[in-house]
Amino acid sequence: NMLVLAFKDAISDYIFGVVPLFVLMGLLVAVAGIGRDTFEVAAQVFRRVLGGLGIATVAANAVFAAITGISIASAAVFTKVAVPEMMRHGYTPRFAVGVVAGSSVLGMLLPPSLLFILYGVLTEQSVGSLFIAGIIPGIVLSLVYCAGIFSMGRWWPSFIGTGKAEAAEEKPDMSVVEMLNKLAPIVILIAVVLGGIYGGYFPPTEAGAAGALGALIVSLAKRRLSWASFWQVLVQTGHTPSSICFLIVGASLYSRMLAMSGMPGWLGSWVVDSGLGITGIIVALMVVIILLGTILDSASIMLLTLPIALPILNGTGVDLIWLGVLVVIAIEIGLLTPPFGIAVFVVKATLGPDSKVTLNDIFAGAFPFAVMMAFVLILVFLFPSLATALL
Repeated sequence: NMLVLAFKDAISDYIFGVVPLFVLMGLLVAVAGIGRDTFEVAAQVFRRVLGGLGIATVAANAVFAAITGISIASAAVFTKVAVPEMMRHGYTPRFAVGVVAGSSVLGMLLPPSLLFILYGVLTEQSVGSLFIAGIIPGIVLSLVYCAGIFSMGRWWPSFIGTGKAEAAEEKPDMSVVEMLNKLAPIVILIAVVLGGIYGGYFPPTEAGAAGALGALIVSLAKRRLSWASFWQVLVQTGHTPSSICFLIVGASLYSRMLAMSGMPGWLGSWVVDSGLGITGIIVALMVVIILLGTILDSASIMLLTLPIALPILNGTGVDLIWLGVLVVIAIEIGLLTPPFGIAVFVVKATLGPDSKVTLNDIFAGAFPFAVMMAFVLILVFLFPSLATALL
């Protein structure tokens, strides 16, 4: 009976419709070349700044994240777009792949985020509130990345290379009209999706539908969507949510088994008796999540830890929206850490078998960005208003 309930109830919620819709929107946007257009505009804006193409990659990834919701899509798109361009301009391969892997995780923090959707379902929190809570931390992380790249350019130039974007002079400068034309589709999609959610016009699931329709129209308008590529998009849209659904079913069964075993109650009593306090519990949870990030993917980490942690934290008055932001940032750090940093493996796979860039190069290049992310995690932990100010 429990098996039947786990399979039936776990994924019958209307909110799960948002997952394939946002995945479809992100894939259509990638096919339409909007990521490339965004990068070209950002590269134009930051072309004279030391480490400018690295900053442009972060800026483009931040904008692209606002319509994808999944880090894998960002990593794949900008590996193809930004890495060859940065290497052509004299940046080291290690830095080029590191900045792409590091900034790709913005897709999980800036709304719409599949991890926030998953967290909202598991904790019964408002997905819209979680999206809003991720905005300021996402912007802060983007700014910290940009400041870090600028600082490395001044005090650790050997890591970045000689790239100062002088080669950008080879291409004629884009006019303001050209830049606006390239940015218009992504700005419209962001306005439709996020404006609709925050303006109260429709819930996240319907926002995903509106975004997917808008992305389809943009792809057709740009004439970059063939029947073959559209079929690939549809197949991938089926693969990603179905794998997530299997994970959720497994997590539902897991949490029911935990409840039957009485382990959460016993563990909660042990934690209370240990005198750790709320701060100690949250710090311990963050450490466990970061360590699990070395061996598990992001969704699995959330599905394994939350059923144990929530019964302990429910009675302590912890703001679960703020906790959600902390959990997502901690999970993102795991996307960049060896041996199973999934963002790193996506970058390596996208580079292809002929690339001379090794996995060690990508992990080494992403390490400074993992450190910066840990700094932002500490900031959000010390100043909860970064997550709750807009609520």
